[in-house]
Amino acid sequence: MKRILMVAVVLLWTCGNVAAQQNPADSPATKEDVQRYLQTVSSKESLEKMMEAMSKPLHQMVHEQYLKDKDKLPADFEARMNKRLDEYLKDLPWDDILNSMVPVYQKHLTKGDVDALTAFYATSTGQKLLKEMPQIVAESMQNVMPLMRKHIDTLNQRMQEEIQAMLKESDSKGVKTGAQTNN
Repeated sequence: MKRILMVAVVLLWTCGNVAAQQNPADSPATKEDVQRYLQTVSSKESLEKMMEAMSKPLHQMVHEQYLKDKDKLPADFEARMNKRLDEYLKDLPWDDILNSMVPVYQKHLTKGDVDALTAFYATSTGQKLLKEMPQIVAESMQNVMPLMRKHIDTLNQRMQEEIQAMLKESDSKGVKTGAQTNN
């Protein structure tokens, strides 16, 4: 009986030690882990460069809006809008933005994940990706924006057609509109 009790105690002790020796890589990432990662990837500088690269396609959108509605807009519309856009992008609170990201990274990534990402971005390939990412995003936006604009224009047209169809249906059935029922 003593032997069985002794074996049970040894097994419990061994299981307890194994459970206590959780892989540190599987533990939650700390605030410091995430901040180290964000520093390695030069997050603030990358975000600023990305916004700078995105500025050109955004200016193009302003220009296209001006061309579309120039008879309704002041002559200095484009210059004023581009200036406001640039000021807005320049004045974004980068430190607050980065600090707000830390808990999100902690929620989704373990210490091992963050350590692996930090190690990758410390390599020459990781640094190249970081360096090229703003231009990749800017060029991608230049390709995507016309597609999105076309899709949005089609969506707007379909919605207007749907609204017109609903109005005709309401008129033909004598249905009260929301404005009529609220009065």
